[in-house]
Amino acid sequence: MPAWLRVMPGRWPDNTQTCVLCNLLYSHAMQPLTQLALTLRRLADRGHCVFAASDLAGAVPDCRHLAGLLSRATTTGLLKRVCRGIYLYPVPDYPLAHLLFHAAARLRAGEFNYISLETVLSDAGVGSQVPMNWISIMTSGRSHVVDCGDHGHIEFVHTAQRPEDVSQELTYDSDRRLWRASVRQALRDMKATRRSLELVDEEVVRELV
Repeated sequence: MPAWLRVMPGRWPDNTQTCVLCNLLYSHAMQPLTQLALTLRRLADRGHCVFAASDLAGAVPDCRHLAGLLSRATTTGLLKRVCRGIYLYPVPDYPLAHLLFHAAARLRAGEFNYISLETVLSDAGVGSQVPMNWISIMTSGRSHVVDCGDHGHIEFVHTAQRPEDVSQELTYDSDRRLWRASVRQALRDMKATRRSLELVDEEVVRELV
């Protein structure tokens, strides 16, 4: 018998103990999908609703088939799959324009990442428009393009630069939850990765750099 079910011999639990015991019994018997739904409803909010699969595993520690559970969660509409291993729990007023950035932050949470290249130049009005729903991220990890279906694509581009090498050129973008390069650093990254600079407005660059 689990330790939390034991009652001292010769004693009946009082009302408080009974309530706690009932809650424990209910949680113990609760189906994983229901347990996940209740946990998300209680803890998720506008600022915390994009999760890696490993994050969600913590909500259902006794579930032995997480992949199957997450598949059911997306089928029922509890979660929306963003890309492999990343899920969105729909909450009111979530800024979908930031979803790719939030997904990128979760995908490479253990690495050094920052927004750069055409994404920064386009935002600053220095370069041509980037493809719709495409963001470029410099990363200490490997280069890779992540297909996020209807949401777009995340392009990770490897850099050997360390945080201390570029710290003066980075600012933290709290809305996107990633570091962001200055225009000057984005241009350096463009050259280092041999990206085309043909569509970059040189006059505007001189004013900003």
